This record gives sequence, C-alpha cells and structure tokens, in this order.
Amino acid sequence: MCGICGVAGGDAAQGRELVGRMCAAMVHRGPDDEGSVQLDGVTFGMRRLSIIDVEGGHQPIHNEDSTVWVVQNGEIYNHLELRDVLVAAGHAFTTQSDTEVLVHGYEEWGEAMVERLNGMFAFAVLDRRLRRVLLARDRMGIKPLHYAVDGRRLVFASELKALLCDPVLRREIDPVALDEYLALEFVPSPRSMVRGISKLPPAHTLEWFPGSGMHRLHRYWAPTLGEDEGGQPAHSVDERCEELRAVLRESVRKELISDVPLGVFLSGGIDSSAVAAMMSQLGGDVKSFSVGFAERSFDESQYARQVARHLGADHHELTLEPAMLLDLIPRLPTLLDEPVGDASIIPTYLLSAFTRRHVKVALGGDGGDELFAGYPTMQAHRLAGFYNRAPRLLRKGLVEPVVHRLPVSRNNLSFDFRAKRFVSA
Repeated sequence: MCGICGVAGGDAAQGRELVGRMCAAMVHRGPDDEGSVQLDGVTFGMRRLSIIDVEGGHQPIHNEDSTVWVVQNGEIYNHLELRDVLVAAGHAFTTQSDTEVLVHGYEEWGEAMVERLNGMFAFAVLDRRLRRVLLARDRMGIKPLHYAVDGRRLVFASELKALLCDPVLRREIDPVALDEYLALEFVPSPRSMVRGISKLPPAHTLEWFPGSGMHRLHRYWAPTLGEDEGGQPAHSVDERCEELRAVLRESVRKELISDVPLGVFLSGGIDSSAVAAMMSQLGGDVKSFSVGFAERSFDESQYARQVARHLGADHHELTLEPAMLLDLIPRLPTLLDEPVGDASIIPTYLLSAFTRRHVKVALGGDGGDELFAGYPTMQAHRLAGFYNRAPRLLRKGLVEPVVHRLPVSRNNLSFDFRAKRFVSA
C-alpha cells in the first residue's frame, strides 16, 4: 500500500507544510520513497511502497509538458493492455510504472479513463490546462480516500489521521456516523467518524476546481444484474462453477504481476486455499503464511499445513499467544483510522507483520465466503428450512428447552453457542 495526500487552494506555503506533515503521518504506508509537487496552488504528496517498476516508478508523475500530474495508491491490473492501446495512439512512456498509464490515459480519455481501469486504486490528477483536480476510487472501494472541503480549499489523504494534521479541521465526532458504527460495526462511506471529513465512495470521482471551489461528485460504475439473473437461470450450476473458476484464475493471474516477491495468507479454508492453488498453477513456487493459536478451539493451522503440503508451498506459521494479542490492543487506536467491530483485525495485523519479514505483497481469500457460501450462517439458513417444518410442539416444547439448558462452553464457536443462536433466530 502507498499513501497519497494533497491540498488544493488556500495559502501555498501552508499547503506545502501540511502535505509534508500528512506524508510523515503515513510513512508506514510507503517506506520506500517520498515525493511531492506544488503547482498552480495545488500540492500533491506521496509515500510509496514499490511494487511495479521499483526503481523508475517515483511519484508524483507527469506527462511530457507537465500539464498532467498524478499520484496513486494501488495497482492497475490491466496496465499492460492499456499501455499498448496508448502507445498505438501515439503516447510515449518513460517508465514501466502502472501509474504512468493513468497520466497518458487521462490525456487520451479524460475523466472517462477511470471506466477502463481494472484494479484497486485511489488516485488524484492535477490537470493544469482545465485547472482542476480529479480524485477517483476503485469500484469496490478497496483503497481508501478521505477528503474535506473547507471553503475554497480541498484537502485529501489516504488516511483519516493524515487529514487530522490539518489544524483547520475540527476534531468532532459525527453522531450519525457513530450510530452507523453501532449498527453496522463500521462506518460506511461517504461518512467518517469525524464531522466534516468524508470518504470518497467506491466507484466515484470527485472533480474540484481550485479557482472557484466548485466540486462535483460522480458515480462512474454500478453493478447490474445480467439478463438471466433477473429471471430464470440460463446456465447450469456446472457452467456457473466453471465461470467462477475462470474469473478467479484470471483475477489471481493479474495480481501476480509484480516486481517484488509475493506470498499468500493461507487459513486452510476454501477461499484462501483456492487462491493458493491458483498461484501454484500460474506461478510455480508459493510462499504461504498462516497463524495458529495456543488455544486449541481457535486453532485451525493444521488445515493450512495440509493445503501447503499438498501444493508443495514454502509454508510459514506464526503461533499467537494471549500476551501478543493483549500487547497489540492498546496500539489499535493509532493503527486504525476508525473503530472496527471485527476482532480478526488483531491476528490479521500480527500475521501481516510476520509475513512482511519474508515478502512484500500477500494475496488473501477475503470475500470468498460470499462466493463459496462459507459463512456458518449460510449453513444455518439452509437447515432452518427443515427445522421450521417440524411441528411447533416439538420445536418449542422439546428442542428449544433442551438447547437452552446446554452448559456454556468458552471454546470458539462451541456447539452450545451455535445451537442457541440457531433456535433463537
């Protein structure tokens, strides 16, 4: 991950100083390189984690006549295909960086360029000809981008804590965002936990004109249902499975494009195991990383070891002790921009720190449960259909009283916990 930030409008000297402080606040996001530029009352800053074109991908990056400047956090997976199209159209590249594709893509297609991108990204463009700044975020909102509009000034950054370096912005809790967090266990865009600071929503651009302070939010993509998804299925289950296999394989292939070593987080479940298997088929050697727990009811590391052994992966395992988890908890407020009601952030952080000793990038299986029906609640939903057809007297008079009398277990996802949740749903 990288960190980008910027100030458009306001006092130039103050903007330069603020961008310096915001970059310093995000040094953990980009330990490899730092860059900044100030032009026409706009200042861009960048902290870089080098993945593509390690030596030549310095940012901010610009076109031949320095009228278009870009900073980007993320990766454009189809940058090689777009590069070929742009070279054929007459554009000259000076680096192998995927960010330079954004520069020439913007020259060629303007704001519509973002519709052609396949990847995870958040970027900013300074167009000196049109005197505007353009912010953009990927379709799924994988890469973060926060911004604040203060009169005729725009301030943006990859992290909320970087924006809080600005003394002008008030540090007040947004009560609506607090309500959303308590209901959803996270704060969805466009709000943030701080009043006056917004998240650029996924699949959106923000157009800003420094001279007037005018800005426009635009949604460039929205998911649509296919013809067969709105009515009767037009494909068999086997055809759908093959389609999923092909899409997943292509997704992994694109993410393997890197100039630095790669690894994979491996839990032994279907999701991460599928990603690891695709990596093995496409790229040969696989370095896998997993966590184990001293508490046996939480430990699933044996499944990861079995998968790694099957794939012939170079497997690395970190065993988490209670003291390691407790030591991390006081640091979480400084590591996270906002509260997150998901305790898995703790082992995930420790696993990431462990993995970083060996590789710079790791793929994971997050999101696969939606595709492979991996959530326990999905299994419970299927069983509920059979359970609800049982006579009410049997359910209410026998099953539920017995379940509620089961002794309480402190084990992870114990039988009594799942059974009580099931009959109470």
